[in-house]
Amino acid sequence: MKFLLDTHVWLWLQTHPERVSDDVRDQLGDGSAQLLLSAASSWEIAIKHALGKLPLPELLEMKRRGDKISVLTAYDAPAALLADQAGVELILVGDTAAMVMLGHESTIPVTLDEMIFLTRAVTRAARRPLVVGDLPFGTYEVSDEQAVASAIRMVKEGGADVVKLEGAGRMVSRVQAIADSNIGVMGHIGLTPQSATKLGGFKAQGRSADAAIKLFDDALALQEAGAFAIVLEAVPAAVAARISRALDVPTIGIGAGADTDGQVLVWHDLLGMYAGRQPRFVKRYAEIGEEIGGALASYAHDVRSGAFPEEQHTYAIPDEELARFEGKLRELRR
Repeated sequence: MKFLLDTHVWLWLQTHPERVSDDVRDQLGDGSAQLLLSAASSWEIAIKHALGKLPLPELLEMKRRGDKISVLTAYDAPAALLADQAGVELILVGDTAAMVMLGHESTIPVTLDEMIFLTRAVTRAARRPLVVGDLPFGTYEVSDEQAVASAIRMVKEGGADVVKLEGAGRMVSRVQAIADSNIGVMGHIGLTPQSATKLGGFKAQGRSADAAIKLFDDALALQEAGAFAIVLEAVPAAVAARISRALDVPTIGIGAGADTDGQVLVWHDLLGMYAGRQPRFVKRYAEIGEEIGGALASYAHDVRSGAFPEEQHTYAIPDEELARFEGKLRELRR
C-alpha cells in the first residue's frame, strides 16, 4: 500500500516517533508499505531545516524593520505545535496557567516546579518560536541570587529559551543579574498580575501623567538592565506608543494599543475557551469552548444511547479464533 505522508508526520517518524499513534506506526512500518513525499514536502523540510530556532537578535531586527512580533501563550505540547505551525515568533508559558490550566483564582499560587513542568511540555513541540518561561511569584523577589537560580532552573529543567519576570524598581537588579548570567530576560510593566492586589485590582495603569512617566522611566531602566523585550499590559495606547518609540528593544502589548512592536494574547482568551466576561483587550478569534461543549455532550448522549461505539470503532477476531476462545471458556467451566 502507498502512503503520501504529511510533512510533519514524516519529520516525527524520523525524530519523534512517539508523536505518531501506534496504529499509524504499525501501518507505515509494514514491509509492504511504500512511503511517499511530495515535492512540496521536500521544499518545506529544507526551509524548516534552514530556519531552525528563531535567533533572539532577530527580534531587534524586526523592530528596526517595523515588522510586528506575534506572541501567544501555550501550556502544553499540542498548543505549542499549533502555535509553531501558525508561525508565531514567541510562545509564552505564562503564569496565567495558574488560572486557565490549574483552576486557581489568581496567578499567585502556581509554583516554579509547576511552571517548569508546563514549559517542558511546550518546548518538546515548539521548534521555531522562542519559548519564554514565566517566573512565578515568590521565585525572584527575595534576591538577585534567587532570581538567577530560578532562571537557571527554568532554562535547564524546563528547556525555556528565555525567561520573563514582572515589575521594575527592585526588580531591575533581578533583570540585570539574570542577563549577566547569559540568560535572556523579558520585562513586564503596567498591569502586573502578580501585584494586582497592591495595584488595586486588574485595572489599567499609567492613566495619569505621573504614573505614565513612571512607566516610561521603568521601561528605560529595564532596557538598560539588559531586558531583550518588555511587555506593556493594560497601558493607555498613547503612553505605550511613546514608550515603544523611546526604546531600542521591542515592546509586546496586551491591552496597550496597536503601536507596540508586538502583541500577546492568552490562548484561552483568543480561542474562546470559556464563557463570561472577558478583558477589554481580548479579541476572540473562535468560540472553541462552545464547540468542545457540544462535542462532549454528543459523546455522552451516544454512550448512554448505545450509538457509540459503532462497528467501525471496534476490532474483530477471526471466526476460528473466536470458536477456539469459546471452546476454552467451556473447558474452564467444567
